[in-house]
Amino acid sequence: MALGFIKKVFTFGKEKPASEKPPEGEDFASLIEAAEKAETDATPDEAVIAAEPVLPEVIETAGGPSPDETDALDAPPALPGIRPTDGGTGIASTSASLTQAASAEALSGNQNDTPSMNVGQNAAPAVPPPVGGMPGRAGGDNGRAQPEAEAVFHLQPEQPADVLHGEIASQEDIAPEQEGPVALPRGFAAVEPTPEPEAEAPKEKLTWFQRLKAGLFRTSSQLTGQIAALFTKRKLDEDTLDELEDLLIQADLGVETAMRITGALSSERYGKDVSGEDVARIMASEITKVLKPVAKPLALDLSHKPHVILVVGVNGTGKTTTIGKLAAKLSGSGLKVMLAAGDTFRAAAIEQLKIWADRTGSTFIGTRLGADAAGLAYDAFEKAKAEKSDVLIIDTAGRLQNKAELMAELEKIVRVLGKLDPEAPHTVLQTLDATTGQNAMNQVEIFRNVAGVNGLIMTKLDGTARGGILVAIAAKHKLPVYFIGVGEGVDDLEPFEAEDFASAIAGIAR
Repeated sequence: MALGFIKKVFTFGKEKPASEKPPEGEDFASLIEAAEKAETDATPDEAVIAAEPVLPEVIETAGGPSPDETDALDAPPALPGIRPTDGGTGIASTSASLTQAASAEALSGNQNDTPSMNVGQNAAPAVPPPVGGMPGRAGGDNGRAQPEAEAVFHLQPEQPADVLHGEIASQEDIAPEQEGPVALPRGFAAVEPTPEPEAEAPKEKLTWFQRLKAGLFRTSSQLTGQIAALFTKRKLDEDTLDELEDLLIQADLGVETAMRITGALSSERYGKDVSGEDVARIMASEITKVLKPVAKPLALDLSHKPHVILVVGVNGTGKTTTIGKLAAKLSGSGLKVMLAAGDTFRAAAIEQLKIWADRTGSTFIGTRLGADAAGLAYDAFEKAKAEKSDVLIIDTAGRLQNKAELMAELEKIVRVLGKLDPEAPHTVLQTLDATTGQNAMNQVEIFRNVAGVNGLIMTKLDGTARGGILVAIAAKHKLPVYFIGVGEGVDDLEPFEAEDFASAIAGIAR
């Protein structure tokens, strides 16, 4: 069989003119002998495989069933280098491979004017055997499987990316069907979904005057409301002036301030119609005249370190908190501050002052509960001087002005500091609670005589309708008012401004 195939090959080659000479020294007889030897030496398994090939797996396709396997067995073997067109099997054995090489050399012929061609270029590429195939098949069913694969695996042309994107977008636009509300029987009601609360916009930070006006709102609204009711469709006369004077005194502005306001109003509008706005304008102007001489900044003599500030006052006026706020302002400006816990009667005061010292970056010095406050003041001064602190602020225990023994202790603290430095304490601040009203007037007088108070700080103006007491104290004692407080925050303690305070009490916008 192999010899007949080889003869056909040689006959096929003779029908065409030789286009290329065979390579020199090539013996065709040796090729025939090698083919015969390979055929005789073939193993029984290879013969069985060649005689009984395994049927390929059937693949269902839209083009119908593939050709029967028997047709492939009857078809003649395909020539080397030519794709079978009649459904041949294309099964290659060892002898067929050698014959293919020989025929390729024969076809190359005696062409001397063209270069020799490589046999591997004309050979069909080997296709790996299908899954489940038996070993020993050199190239699988290349001859037929290739055109069948082209028919079976006919791929759709790739669609453009924009077309696919449009399809996806159109699918996304299709809204899912929403179920309608369920109809409940009588006696039942569906719970409405709770709307999510909207995020609150950040609040704008108020200016100092806005906070001051808000703090003095109770004082201002009560006073201006009564004045407006007094001057409704009424001309200014003696009776009206007397009633206005009583209102101003009840607002804790003091007798002197009340007389100043009524006198200025009488000289300007006597016998004429007067509105509440006219009274508010004149009242603000006269209060400013009273407060302006006492609205001064706290002067620090840093040439003699430390500058000692002694804070005194009755219980509950906010001494410790005020000290913490002052320390925050001073240390924030770069000064070295030391805080001394001289309130040895209250354990919470010592701990509170230590917290303020840690918060403001100040040095803290304290002692045990019930210790001598004058001794602590001595130690604090020596330590502040050794550490070159700029400011030393000493807290004291709250005491009522009618407690003689406590007031004597305060005198002792002042004497001890005076021995260390003749000018110490350089500043004696008294904290006043605005809610105490006329009682604050008496406190200033007593503490001034005992401790030599030379400056005031008014606190808690935001919690009272009696803020006018500051005007009365300023008019009587003429002591500087350094700071006022309208809240618990550090920013709620600000330097005292006469015009701002007067406008806030009179209810006039600035």
